[in-house]
Amino acid sequence: MFSKMRMWLEKRSPVQVIAGYYLLAVVISILLFNLPAVHKPGVHVSFIDTVFTAVSVVSDTGLTVFNISETYSLFGYFVIMIVLQFGGIGIMAMSTFFWLLLGKKIGLRERRLIMVDNNQYALSGLVQLVKEILKMVLLTELVGAVILGLYFMKYFPSGKEAFLQGLFAAVSATTNAGLDITGESLIPFAGDYFVQIIVIVLIIFGSIGFPVVIEVKSYFLNKRRKSRISFRFSLFAKMTTITYGILFIAGTVLILLLEWQNYFRHLSWHKSFFYALFQSATTRSAGLTTMDITEFSVPTLLIMSVFMFIGGSPNSVGGGIRTTTFALNMLFVYHFAKGNRDIKIFNREIHQDDIMKSFAITILAVMMCCISVVLISISDKQQDLMAILLEVCSAFGTVGLSLGITPDLSVLSKCILMILMFVGRIGLTSFLLIMGGNNKGKANYHYPVERVITG
Repeated sequence: MFSKMRMWLEKRSPVQVIAGYYLLAVVISILLFNLPAVHKPGVHVSFIDTVFTAVSVVSDTGLTVFNISETYSLFGYFVIMIVLQFGGIGIMAMSTFFWLLLGKKIGLRERRLIMVDNNQYALSGLVQLVKEILKMVLLTELVGAVILGLYFMKYFPSGKEAFLQGLFAAVSATTNAGLDITGESLIPFAGDYFVQIIVIVLIIFGSIGFPVVIEVKSYFLNKRRKSRISFRFSLFAKMTTITYGILFIAGTVLILLLEWQNYFRHLSWHKSFFYALFQSATTRSAGLTTMDITEFSVPTLLIMSVFMFIGGSPNSVGGGIRTTTFALNMLFVYHFAKGNRDIKIFNREIHQDDIMKSFAITILAVMMCCISVVLISISDKQQDLMAILLEVCSAFGTVGLSLGITPDLSVLSKCILMILMFVGRIGLTSFLLIMGGNNKGKANYHYPVERVITG
């Protein structure tokens, strides 16, 4: 049986195998969440809600159909945090960690799987990359847990509860999961700017992209060693950081402007600013919130939906179309309007395959989200269209923000959201390759070229 399974796996493309591993992670999570010790005494969760929670946790989304703090036990909290690591750091990264612990040699096939799971283009340096990601993520979570745990001692009656809350908040923020065990997300800390800043830093760390964080670390190490060789940031790091920064600032400014005469009307400037700042950060992929977003106006909710649709950066814990995809689309439109055939930025030229891929990803994402909105609107006619749109963008961007309609949705609607969360986690590039199979390269023949009227 195992030999047949091995042969079947060898015939599958690396992308298909990765998707299979994530599906396996969902199945294992379902089994774990069905353990009696995971739930609090007397709590019963239906099978569909267990499946929904498993998909949400594996994909680091945070959409839930019930209150986590009222449903799961202490053991359940730790099960969730462990599953979040697999979803956030990546299946292959965690698998590589265990392979290295067991002394297993990382072969060519395993390296190809790591390459696909981490959106890399070369096989060299993959194991070192995984080690760096693991060390940085776990160390960041630990530091965040200690800082928040110590600080939370003024909020909670015992050190045990304070550090449990700190640990869960640090893991949830770093993996951009959007889950909480306070029962109210971060609303209890709406006036505590220190907590919000720490959480925002953890969110940015998880969603800006692990290669960017690694490059920043290498830059500072290079400066400390006073190396004669000048350090150069990659084009990916430059584009990702600038796009992420622009989206972060634009989100904050837009939320402030749109709510200045609405929800923020009677609030102080600093409280309004931190509300807008935190919501802008959380729409990248985090899902945590310091306020009830149902209080926001429709224009603000639309803006937040757009930002969730864009999502985080490639090779991060975020979902959506990704920041670089959005950047390439904007750059293409700008250069096309100027009559340029090629996109040049930072003394580099963007590969045509990347431009085509960004448009394919965006078109497919728009189609998937539009179809999902229509189907959920048909299945749950009583729900508001704005609430459905935000729910769909939240699921696709693996964010976890909601206007509170998730528990009331039909089984069909929950299944649609689960598909969106899964696709958002593995990425649309992988989803396209799953449908298309292995890359067969360029055709060795061409037909006569003919122009088509467009626009």
